[in-house]
Amino acid sequence: MNKALDITRRNFLKFAGATTAVALVGFNFVRDAAAAAMDFVAKRQTSVYGADANAKIYKLRKSQDNPMIQKIYAKDGFLADGPCGHKSHELLHTHYVDRSVGVKAAKAKGIKLKV
Repeated sequence: MNKALDITRRNFLKFAGATTAVALVGFNFVRDAAAAAMDFVAKRQTSVYGADANAKIYKLRKSQDNPMIQKIYAKDGFLADGPCGHKSHELLHTHYVDRSVGVKAAKAKGIKLKV
């Protein structure tokens, strides 16, 4: 008997066996949950790829094949300088603006902000 912990070998083996059983049950539960999730992902993937391949559902599968996009980027179109041109960059790209000072000031005044 271990006097420091007052645990016998028999009690230690019981505890180790019970811990192993709980760990195996937990592992099986996680494994089954992961398998179910992967099964769902596989079914979702199959349906999405099937819908994408169906010409009746999606007539235009690529944005560059869209007639409206082609018209916008044509020689006489609105963005004639192309998708990497100055005008398209100015209109389609975003810029970060730090508004944390204003948020802190509003909170200091007692204004509650929605998340």
